[in-house]
Amino acid sequence: MRAAFYISDGTAITSEVFGHALLSLFPTQFEHFTIPFVETLEKASEVREKINREFKRSGETPLVFHTFVNPDIREIIDGCDGVIYNFLEHFVTPLENQLGIKAKPKAHRTHSIHENSYDNRIEAVNYALANDDGSNISDYEHADVILVGVSRSGKTPSSLYLALQYGIKAANYPFTDDDMDELKLPVFLKNHKKKLFGLTIDPLRLTNIRDGRMSNSKYASSRQCRMEVREVEKLYKQEKIPFLNTTNFSVEEISAKIMLETGLHRHKY
Repeated sequence: MRAAFYISDGTAITSEVFGHALLSLFPTQFEHFTIPFVETLEKASEVREKINREFKRSGETPLVFHTFVNPDIREIIDGCDGVIYNFLEHFVTPLENQLGIKAKPKAHRTHSIHENSYDNRIEAVNYALANDDGSNISDYEHADVILVGVSRSGKTPSSLYLALQYGIKAANYPFTDDDMDELKLPVFLKNHKKKLFGLTIDPLRLTNIRDGRMSNSKYASSRQCRMEVREVEKLYKQEKIPFLNTTNFSVEEISAKIMLETGLHRHKY
């Protein structure tokens, strides 16, 4: 199996994201290695040897995605037995020409504690944790969005992802079996109706998820899941609450669609 290395003198998040995005276009498997904080010549030499050993082991040329700022470290890595994909080198010069400004490379600039939005993201994560599953309904005035839906429809992971990746304060509130006899919006949600965004899910998928959590229970039964999904979707339509079916989407896709539909803006950059 061909190896793919994602390397940087910082977190390696940028090279990893770009590299994975490119490799996802190809219907084959790779063995992935992420190596962050290659900040010394000694460390760079160790990484180069690791790449070379992988080439000897597999007989296939490793793919090396990197975003090095330090030219000396970059030269060492570029001397390995892999195929180099340098994202910064590819894009910086054309962008300098377009902007008429010389780039000033600096390690840790993209994903460091010094970025202006760091405190916003931490605050948003703390908010999501404190307002998970309807645990703190008195604090909804500070929410950017309030996710609603039945249990296991994706509210909690989406709230946390919105907080960590976008700096969005996302609360979430569940509609439970006790609400279903006469499902309606509670007053405390009506007061923040413009912030509401609904999640729904295919009943069969919901049954499978719940069965893994509480098998052979009313909570996980097909009948219960069909009824809950039907009632919440009816409520969304009656109250004109925008909603998304999460069945076939990852948490990344769900969060991006929420951002698009609500018109919220990322606080990260």
